[in-house]
Amino acid sequence: QVQLVESGGGLVQAGGSLRLSCAASGIIRRINAMGWYRQAPGKQRELVAGITSSNTTNYLDSVKGRFTISGDNAKNTVYLQMNSLKPEDTAVYYCNAAIQSQTRFTYSYWGQGTRVTVSS
Repeated sequence: QVQLVESGGGLVQAGGSLRLSCAASGIIRRINAMGWYRQAPGKQRELVAGITSSNTTNYLDSVKGRFTISGDNAKNTVYLQMNSLKPEDTAVYYCNAAIQSQTRFTYSYWGQGTRVTVSS
């Protein structure tokens, strides 16, 4: 079994910063990629930022230059540093990981979500 545990959400004023963390635990042969998605009320879940095992990153256009995704392979942890937050960044943020099991099949796992609220 694999678990993703997120932390770091909260309430912040516009222009402020938050750092989200997501730690993967369990039987993990290899983590192929990790990413952060978000879902605002009444909207579809969208990919905010992703990072591969080779440290290739990609970002949603609206967060480029403000958010930075990084990973710590030794800790099986991914971070999302969010700066210059805007009210439209308000959402529940979910961690996702593509993890290879001992059988070498790759499965997608989700965290429980952490709420980010940006006040104007």
